[in-house]
Amino acid sequence: MPYKICDIEKLSELQAEEFLTGADGQQRDAFVFRYQQQFYAYENSCPHTGANLNWQPGQFFSLDGRFLQCSLHGALFEPETGRCVRGPCAGQSLKKVTLTLTADALWLDEAGQT
Repeated sequence: MPYKICDIEKLSELQAEEFLTGADGQQRDAFVFRYQQQFYAYENSCPHTGANLNWQPGQFFSLDGRFLQCSLHGALFEPETGRCVRGPCAGQSLKKVTLTLTADALWLDEAGQT
């Protein structure tokens, strides 16, 4: 059964919603956000150390709003691709989480797969 992550009206530009994902019995932190009127979702784990990216609940963006930023070492990631463009994990990427968009909500498939 699909799992509802959030209503799309709840996510304004640069705002994130955190949730859990994982079909293999290992639940992982993840987040979804709206950036340039598109929705993106990634596991909340920096490729460098595995640390959560957010420095406070729901706070994932750099101060200028152009990049996702790791709270531990300041690595910067492109919101559209998850690719690290600056920091100790440059060239690596965040792990994408695939969600389904309906007219009013974002859903994780029943398997919770990433």
